[in-house]
Amino acid sequence: MKKAIIFDMDGTLFQTNLILEPALTATFDVLRAKSLWQGDTPIETYREIMGVPLPVVWETLCPEHSLEVRKESNALFHTKLIEQIRHGKGALYPNAEQILATLVEDYNLYIVSNGQIEYLQAIVETYQLDRFIKGTYSIQSISSGHKSHLVRKVIEENNIQHGAVVGDRASDIQAAQDNYLLAVGIRFDFAQECELQKANVVIDDLKELPTVLN
Repeated sequence: MKKAIIFDMDGTLFQTNLILEPALTATFDVLRAKSLWQGDTPIETYREIMGVPLPVVWETLCPEHSLEVRKESNALFHTKLIEQIRHGKGALYPNAEQILATLVEDYNLYIVSNGQIEYLQAIVETYQLDRFIKGTYSIQSISSGHKSHLVRKVIEENNIQHGAVVGDRASDIQAAQDNYLLAVGIRFDFAQECELQKANVVIDDLKELPTVLN
C-alpha cells in the first residue's frame, strides 16, 4: 500500500508571515506611485484570505482595479516574495526539517499549494526540501483552480492509496475530505479556528504529526 502525506506550503511548512509584509508593501508602494492605491497596505486583509487561489487574492485586495492591474500586481508581488526567500528572509516552521526527515522513512511526501510554480521552487531550492519531497504541485498545473482537484491529481499520478493532507486553511481540510484522506489541521499563523474545527485532528506543532498518523 502506497502511503503519502501531502503538505500545504504557506503557513504549514514555510513561515510566509516573515516575508509577506515587506513583499506586499513593496507591491503597494508601486501602486501608490502610480496613483492606483491610497492608504495603508492591506496586510490584515491578505492574512485573512491567505491560502485562497491567487485570482481571488487580487480580486479581494484590489476590487476596483482592472484585471491587467491585478495581474501586474501579482507578478510584482511574487518577484518580491522570491527575492525575500533567496535573501534568506523566510524560514521553515520549527521542527519542519526534523519531521520531514522522520516521515520520509515511511511515507512519500508531497507539497500541494495555491502558490505559483516559481515561488514554490524558490522555497524548495533554498531549504533543499527535495531531500524529502517527491513532488511539488502548484495550482497552476490544473485548470479548475480547486485544491481538491489538485490533490486528486497527486493521488492518481502517484497511485496513493492511504494518507493525509496537512494544512492550515479550509481548502486543505476540504481537499483531504474530498479525497478520503485524513485531514490534519495545523494551528499556525494564518489558521482560523472556525476552519480547523472541520479537520479530523488539529496539531499545534509539526512534531506532533507522527503521533496523529498512527
